[in-house]
Parts: sequence; C-alpha cells; structure tokens
Amino acid sequence: MTVPVTELESHVTAPPGEEPDDSGVQKVAGRSPTQLALARFRKDKLSMAAFCVVALYVATALVAPILVKTGVLDPLTLHQDLLDVNMGGIPKGSFGGISADHWLGVEPGTGRDVLSRLVYGITWSLFIALSATFVAMGIGTVLGIISGFSGGFTDSVIGRAIDLTLSFPSTMMLLALSGVAVAFMTGTLQVPAGDVANALYVILVLGFFGWPGIARIVRGQVLSIREREFVDAARLLGASRGRLYFKEILPNLWAPLLVYFTLMMPAFISAEAALSYLQVGVKPPTPTLGNILTDSINYSVADFVFFFTPAFLIMIIVVSFNLLGDGLRDALDPKTHR
Repeated sequence: MTVPVTELESHVTAPPGEEPDDSGVQKVAGRSPTQLALARFRKDKLSMAAFCVVALYVATALVAPILVKTGVLDPLTLHQDLLDVNMGGIPKGSFGGISADHWLGVEPGTGRDVLSRLVYGITWSLFIALSATFVAMGIGTVLGIISGFSGGFTDSVIGRAIDLTLSFPSTMMLLALSGVAVAFMTGTLQVPAGDVANALYVILVLGFFGWPGIARIVRGQVLSIREREFVDAARLLGASRGRLYFKEILPNLWAPLLVYFTLMMPAFISAEAALSYLQVGVKPPTPTLGNILTDSINYSVADFVFFFTPAFLIMIIVVSFNLLGDGLRDALDPKTHR
C-alpha cells in the first residue's frame, strides 16, 4: 500500500533543540569537505590525543622564554652545592637530585635545573625544526609546482636538481662546511655569532637537503591538477603564470602539504638531536633537546634519570607528530580506511 507523502511528513519530528519548518519536515544542513574532514579527525581518539600533546608542546615552546625572563625558570644557574664532588659531580640524593625545588633533578657536573633546561630547550628545538620545515617546504612547493605545471625542459632540469641534491652525503656536508659556513655568516653577512649563527646554519642545511621529497610529491599532485577544467578556464581568461601557480593550483595542495608538514617536523627534531651529538648546532649552555640528550649520554649509568628524561621527551614529541600526520592523512582522504 502506498503511504501518502503528507502522512510520512507528519511523522517526522525534529530532534531536541531544532525546530521543524512550516511543512513539518526536518531540514538537513549540508557540510563542507573541511567540516567532514574535521568530523572524521575528531572520531580518531589516538590522533586527538596526539594533537593535544603537540598543542602542549607548541604552547610550552611559546611560554618558556617568558618564564625564563620572569625568573620562573632558571636554566643557566649552577648549583654546585647539590653535587657530590667525591662521586664525580653526580647529584646528591636519589633519582638525580629530585626535590621540591628541582622536580627533575639537576645536571651532573654543573648542577643546572633539568626541568628548566628541558622546557627552554623545547623552544630552541621547535624554532630550528619549524624554520627548517618552512625553508624545505617553501623551496619544494615552488619548484614542484613549476616542474609539474611547465613540463618539458624545465621539468627535466628541476628533476636533475632533485637527483643531484639527493646524491649529496648531507651529514658529511654538514660536518665539513660547519666551520666555514658559520664564519662566513658571522664575518661577511654580519650574523650575530654564537647561538644565532649556529642555529641558522642548521636551519639552512636541513632546509636545503629536505626539499627534494616535498618537490616530488607536489609535482605528482600538480600533474593531475593542471588538467582540470578550472585551470583551463583560467588559462583561457589570460591568467598569468604566477596566478596559475599560486591562485589556482596552490590552494588545492594544502591537504598533502599539511600532512607532509606534520611528518617533516619530527624528522627535523630528531635531526637536530643527531647533529648536536656530532657537535653541530647550538652549543651549551644554551639548551636544546639535542644537546641536553648529548650531555646525558656520559651519565647514562651513573644518573639514568638525567639520560632517560630528554630521550623520553623527544620520543613522545616525535611519535605525537607522526600520529597527528597519520590522522590528518586519513581524515583528509575519505577513501582511506584504517
């Protein structure tokens, strides 16, 4: 038996808090692709937990310099009275000298507060990793768009530049050019010597050797986007190359760029730690997560807490960024199913 439409409509009720329209039929509001992606992301509890950790990490990096200037954190003051000279400078007390005044103990050999150095070190590590990521993504995105859109000889030249960059032994180049490059920046370019010059060197080198991956990803996306109707329409209307690159194509790349950003950040955080072990980058007493971990290696047995704390913090940050990147990739691609 066929039920009249009016009878069906009369049984449709709006949920609490929503009023039906005059016909008695509930209105269904459409959602944009961004809203759908956010909804999928919120359903992923692991990715949401990773997002909270990353947000806390960023907030800590922003607040730490203020806490240092106001005296709440003190990462440089020596507390020699808290060290046992007879034991080679190992902190007095249990678990690396943990107390009410020093929640994570003090550094062996110097007596500096570990918690203050870790919190302030997050600022330097984030600054280096974030800056290097922007440099790499800026170079890679621009060259990837030009390569994928232009094709032909330009695509071939950029492709060979990518191959040439990937062929360089980046670690050896970092070590070999460190002294010369820092001296050139401080002497010729008038960059302030010390922490600024060392950090700038690491940023530029990581960015220079990090762009080929993103360039290849962007090129692959552009090869598909350039064939779409809106790009052809912009061409027919006389749009310039710059408008085609940055007004028509670039806005359609934000999803893969966002995912790649969250995956490149932890890689550069780990790279900064590795370079600190090789004595390249910001030097103590200015703290970074890398040089704190490097200093703690010598005390891995005598003061395990001092060794474990920075290593555990780096691990949590790197894993959180990777999980966030995976969650964003799944949320932005509706065809992906875990």
